[in-house]
Amino acid sequence: MINHKALFRPVPVALMLILGMTGAAVVAQIEGKSERGVVPADNQSSLEVGGILVDVYGKSADQARFAGWREAQRKGWRQLWQKTHGGNGPALGDAMLDSIVSGIIIEDEQIGPNRYVARLGVAFDRVRVSQILGIGGSYARSAPMLVVPVQWTGGAAQTFEIRTEWQKAWARFRAGQSPIDYVRPSGTGADPLLLNASQIGRRGRTWWRALLDQYGAADVLVPHARLERLFPGGPVIGWFSARYGPDNKILQTFQLRAESSAGIPAMMDEAVKRIDGIYGDALAAGKLAPDPSLIIEQPLTEEEREAAEKAAEEARLAAEKSAQAQREVNGTRAVVDRERTDAVRPTGSVMYIPYDSPDSASVSAAEIAARGVAGVRAVETTSMAIGGQSMMKVTYEGDPDAIRSAISGRLPRRPVVEVRKPEPVQISEEEQKRLEKERKKKEKDAKREEERRRKDQRKLEKELEKELERERKRAERELRE
Repeated sequence: MINHKALFRPVPVALMLILGMTGAAVVAQIEGKSERGVVPADNQSSLEVGGILVDVYGKSADQARFAGWREAQRKGWRQLWQKTHGGNGPALGDAMLDSIVSGIIIEDEQIGPNRYVARLGVAFDRVRVSQILGIGGSYARSAPMLVVPVQWTGGAAQTFEIRTEWQKAWARFRAGQSPIDYVRPSGTGADPLLLNASQIGRRGRTWWRALLDQYGAADVLVPHARLERLFPGGPVIGWFSARYGPDNKILQTFQLRAESSAGIPAMMDEAVKRIDGIYGDALAAGKLAPDPSLIIEQPLTEEEREAAEKAAEEARLAAEKSAQAQREVNGTRAVVDRERTDAVRPTGSVMYIPYDSPDSASVSAAEIAARGVAGVRAVETTSMAIGGQSMMKVTYEGDPDAIRSAISGRLPRRPVVEVRKPEPVQISEEEQKRLEKERKKKEKDAKREEERRRKDQRKLEKELEKELERERKRAERELRE
């Protein structure tokens, strides 16, 4: 961990003379660029499909690899269409696929003399493929969130001081389809000094606001990872927690396991995906709204307050004179027009209504159905989830319960599939006893597993609280010194 006091501690003149005579090099703690800094993957303009398995042959290794990439493009297009609309969708030629594919992501590959076996991902250009899929180019996302990944190893916390596996995993994560707008520092420049583990425990809003303004973010996300090796060369236990805000609040914790140190990168990638899902669920629940305390307003001086009050009074008097002159010129017509305008002006009340959206066509149908209800002034889909539940913002005037019932009655619903109950099967008494015994055994195993999981959860939370308390005491001790 970087000692900030040591960075600004004056060096004695005698020591500087000795270093100069001996030819020793003085290296600042901020240097050593080769050991830090990971550029995050930029995929905001692409739609991606991963985990595509290919196994093809060719006359040579290069031909087999090229054929495997072509096969991945075809499979990726089918999976993207199924994810968006369902079904197989139209078949596109290789030339058309080449024009809408922006890149091939190699997750794992094995190349032979005439065979290519790999697990690939395909990145589609968002603008071009959206026109073919018939979906909008814009999508709802969160406010910009600064990500500070903290990794605990051997009792020490690290962020950007060196290249950690946790930082590499967040840099590799392709967040183009995530609902969270991540701001991921590369770890170069002043990042190791500004975004260190001590900064995470800081509660002062003024310093946080200055940092967030510098990185162009509205709030901060702090994913934690703690690695515990059972023995050298053996399994590695990873304890992960999703945290947010300047108060370092915990959303959820979980545990993963790697059989050896070689499996740590894959474990980190899986943890990043799960934490991204946790943050996405928190955003949908309204927990990731920017902290209002981070918005610092400067108080007005006495002169500024008097000038503002004077300007408001002058504007009010000018408006009254203008209204009086208009009434004198137009007579009663101005009064009638104003009353009529006030009578038809919408109240501006807003409600949010969820609805099923199995495909893109159901979104347009739901908006059209809602606009046809009397009293509805505007309809807008604020959160779109193809294949799940989307959210609709409705501006209306009138009785909210009546309008909500009318809109819900018009929204398209998923077809109800009738499930017939199977005919009862006659079983013997011995079979019944055996099944009852198995059922009780499964219930007992499930309870035992649930109790073990709860113990691990409580243990993890206690250890995290102890680490935070030790870190806070250490920071206070350094401040006192």
